[in-house]
Amino acid sequence: MAQFVIHPQLLLDAHQLGKFRLCHLLLHKNAVLPWFILVPETEVADLLDLPGELRAVAIDEAAVIAEFIKWTLGYPKVNFAGIGNVVPQLHLHVVGRKPDDPCWPAPVWGNLQETQAYSAAELRHITQLLQRHSPAKFVAR
Repeated sequence: MAQFVIHPQLLLDAHQLGKFRLCHLLLHKNAVLPWFILVPETEVADLLDLPGELRAVAIDEAAVIAEFIKWTLGYPKVNFAGIGNVVPQLHLHVVGRKPDDPCWPAPVWGNLQETQAYSAAELRHITQLLQRHSPAKFVAR
């Protein structure tokens, strides 16, 4: 079996944090908003084309991230999308939103003009928080 490869554009845009049972977890490099990207290990291009059991696992893993964004990071709203028009590989966006974020209430796509990088310490901290939040499901890279 060939080793699973994450699309190069996703790797340019995001930091690899670790893996759940099905999905690799990435964090968008722009630290203005908590923007997580889940990449399921599949050749299927669309979420709704996944077999039911795998689709349920992908949604459950996205729900873990949504819960983390709300409970641990303190964002009251989570946007979820599986758009994939630019990157053909199936990937799911889970983004924390709040009324005072830089592009509220508009979508983040095409409206996030402000940029800020994560420090190595911030990435370690987020990874540690994720491990504490979901120790049985998330394995850090």
